[in-house]
Amino acid sequence: MKKQLLFMLLNMNVGGTEKAFLNMLTEMPPEKYEITVLLLEESGGFLQYIPDYVDIEVIKGYKSIKKILNDPPHITAINLLKKGHLIKASILIFLTLLSKVTKERSQFFNYVLKDIPNIETNYDVAVAYAGPMDIISYFVINKIKAKKKIQWIHFDVTKIGFNQQFAAKIYKKFDKVFVVSNEGKNKLLNYLPSLNEKTDIFLNAISPSSIINMANAEEGFKDNFNGVRILTVGRLTKEKGQDLTIPILAKLKLAGYNVRWYCIGDGGARKEYEDLIKKHGLENDFILLGANPNPYPYMKQCDLYVQPSRHEGYCITLAEAKCFNKPIVSTNFTGAREQIINNQTGLIVNFDEIEMYNTIKKLLDDKGLRREIVKNSQIYINNNTTDIQKLINLVPN
Repeated sequence: MKKQLLFMLLNMNVGGTEKAFLNMLTEMPPEKYEITVLLLEESGGFLQYIPDYVDIEVIKGYKSIKKILNDPPHITAINLLKKGHLIKASILIFLTLLSKVTKERSQFFNYVLKDIPNIETNYDVAVAYAGPMDIISYFVINKIKAKKKIQWIHFDVTKIGFNQQFAAKIYKKFDKVFVVSNEGKNKLLNYLPSLNEKTDIFLNAISPSSIINMANAEEGFKDNFNGVRILTVGRLTKEKGQDLTIPILAKLKLAGYNVRWYCIGDGGARKEYEDLIKKHGLENDFILLGANPNPYPYMKQCDLYVQPSRHEGYCITLAEAKCFNKPIVSTNFTGAREQIINNQTGLIVNFDEIEMYNTIKKLLDDKGLRREIVKNSQIYINNNTTDIQKLINLVPN
């Protein structure tokens, strides 16, 4: 009899976490596991890549509570009062104040989710995998039945709005907590040492052979540029740090370098970045290519890959870029030093415009250094899909 596994996420937007999830799914044989993906929103460019044998379910009623969860409480209260919902507005104001006093939102979630039915299926394993983690963690613990429950941490808990009080209350109810890097695990346990016995590392899964096949399946750059191509892949958000790279390119152009910088990804900061590109006069040289579920032809063809993130949990785009043995520059986010040996398989810098500029300039000037990094990178290609056994071991017999 197949084991029933459920993974809960916000949506399937094109991003590293979602890609890691898809990679992990391919390692789970459908003859052994009946897998359900539970989404808050049925959307995202990676939705079409979920295998046919996986069931996709969507939380009914999420649209009706999304604004309550995401909008500032006073805005929600005002809107409710305008509609004549005095009691509901009063309850939400009270629960918001209670959340501020207790410094966690369990009672708030309990009220907001009261009209959303529990999931009736009794799963062997239920996983709070990715998304707005507090609401997903709460939902998996309180509204899903499963023999084992797992919490997944993809982010740096010291950087993203991590509610320590909420996590202390909810995470202890999970049977296992997976963190996607060793450094990330240490940071979590520094906050919540009581989780030590149930916390383990689960590296985001990549499959180099699959990545290289996808790189060969499609065309990449189409602009016939004959200079040095620099590539960055990631959502257009402040955490991914593309705003750091635009003035750096301006300095490189001013110094006479024939370079062009390309970004694959989309997100809420696109308009801000377009304005910054225009401010520096880089409309023809800093190219926003948009979201693309297959960035690998570009990784294969670029001359230099740069990961400028302010923070990460385990940067899967960095792991993927390593498959193509390119010179890499990365900021020193959580997990970077677990992927790159500084000055051997890449260069790690602080999140600093001048430091990154000087490092990229050094790589452009020193062909010998670029060749040495490429040579060393060929030795260290790794396949992280082996961690799948840690998940399989948790499935009840």
